Amino acid sequence: MPGPPRGRHRESCVVIQSRIPQSTKMHGTSSRAGTLEQVMDRLDLRRVPRSSTALVVVDVQPDFMPGGALAVAEGDRIVSPIGRLMASGAFGACVATQDWHPRGHVSFASAHPGREPFDVIDLYGHEQTLWPDHCVQGSPGAELHPGLPLDRLDAIIRKGFYLRSDSYSGFRNNWNEMGERPPTGLDGYLRNRGIQEVYVCGLARDVCCWWTAQDAAESGFKTVLLWDLTRSVRPQGDAALLADLRRRGIVPLTVGGS
Repeated sequence: MPGPPRGRHRESCVVIQSRIPQSTKMHGTSSRAGTLEQVMDRLDLRRVPRSSTALVVVDVQPDFMPGGALAVAEGDRIVSPIGRLMASGAFGACVATQDWHPRGHVSFASAHPGREPFDVIDLYGHEQTLWPDHCVQGSPGAELHPGLPLDRLDAIIRKGFYLRSDSYSGFRNNWNEMGERPPTGLDGYLRNRGIQEVYVCGLARDVCCWWTAQDAAESGFKTVLLWDLTRSVRPQGDAALLADLRRRGIVPLTVGGS
């Protein structure tokens, strides 16, 4: 049989689950979690059909938690509130992205002799930060966080598993050798579901959440970044990040509860 076209690579994977609609009451409701009605009021969701909204949970994985391979400070503090939001029934769709790197991935500092984590190199004409080895396929640190109600997910987008290019955004991969940013399939999935508004949360605020929100907005979705349901690798850059989001028309919103 002929192989794949020269220069083409499978760079992302979409796992779609058929989910039976469940009660719209929040699981484990508490005064901090609030009711479905409170969540909808807090996020101003009543002005649009629920079926037109999607929650995108970015890379909430053990390797990004304190003590993990690429720890984000206070990353563990957003797990429970995101879980409550997922279980609330407030969104028409709930999607998670999952970093899923092969060993020796091009973004790992260990793949570049003489380089250290957080060094920046040129890769195909663009800056590439080199990271500690993280979210290696099949490792416990690469799994979606067990504290999330994973049964509430409609789809999982695995990204970053092409050896020679990275993938920050849930919508498109980073640049590859051909100078392209191939789509992950998330855009098409959301459009097929009739989604018009995207609410982004997860890790990290200044990397994968930021890139995901940018691409969502550029694709024409009304985009909201749930600010307090994210955390940054470099919090000192948050003020500049906030200004950039607003410049791009992305709405930063504080939910409360984290």
